[in-house]
Amino acid sequence: MSVIALLKKGNKSSGMAALGNTALTIAKGVAAMISGSGAMLATTLHSLADALNQGFVFFGSALAEKEPTKRFPTGFGRVINLFVLIAVIVISIMAYETLHKGWELIQHPKESTDLWLNVGVMVLAVLVDGFILVKAMKEIAHETRTPVKGLGVVPVAFKNVGLATPPTRLVFYEDIIATFGALLALIFILIAHFTGLYFLDGVGTLLIGLLLVGIAIKIGFENTLGLIGVAAPKDIEDRIAKIILDDPQVVDIKQLRLIQEGRRYHVEGYIELVEGLTLAIADDIKIGVRNDLLDDPDISDVTIGILETDKIQTWKQ
Repeated sequence: MSVIALLKKGNKSSGMAALGNTALTIAKGVAAMISGSGAMLATTLHSLADALNQGFVFFGSALAEKEPTKRFPTGFGRVINLFVLIAVIVISIMAYETLHKGWELIQHPKESTDLWLNVGVMVLAVLVDGFILVKAMKEIAHETRTPVKGLGVVPVAFKNVGLATPPTRLVFYEDIIATFGALLALIFILIAHFTGLYFLDGVGTLLIGLLLVGIAIKIGFENTLGLIGVAAPKDIEDRIAKIILDDPQVVDIKQLRLIQEGRRYHVEGYIELVEGLTLAIADDIKIGVRNDLLDDPDISDVTIGILETDKIQTWKQ
């Protein structure tokens, strides 16, 4: 598969977020240099971290789509978890720098200049990050096959984010923090300017840093599980079991193991068939069930064994 073909399969949410945050980093960085605002510098670092992370994750998500090889027979799905973990390191570094800057501003508060430049850039940041966040919510609904319209996408996204792909989860979590952080920076810039309590600029910077720490811990934990190899969520397990049991010759599932490989799932199991089938017919049924499972775009690999029914119901829906 060519490089261009791989890139076309990259996660769209992370690619769009990388471009949006690159533009925001430039705008915020110019405003921070002109005004000297600590909160503006903190949110600039946040946007820079987001741009680097999401660009990195986009390329990782594309690489994860590479076809399996003889040396790597299960494919490259877990590569995306590794890329996201590297992104977490970047977030952690930015969090440290932001906390350090915030504490420095609390100890040595100073007035920032060009208020309306800061306000304009922050409003722009809220709009851009908010737009990316909405797109990530829609992507979660799409990936989890949940039909939704209008504002209904918000509760659906929060409910199903655990079922979304690692890149989409990263964009969702980061842009929640980015949008909220931009609002927070805007509020503290205004309060510090109109009250003369310039140390509040540092307080806002510290809060943004703490938000970055929180998101680094959450994303890092989830992707460590994915890198080790984590079982599929119950909803996915039920959906796959239904595909198997929809075949009238399959009476039970003796064993089923689902491992998440990046954004897809590896299926292993034993199924029980009705009594009296010849080996040839039973083998045809197994192949049919395997093909039905592989028709699901979320399933990358299937290994199925067949048994004659022991007349004891093992699988419970």
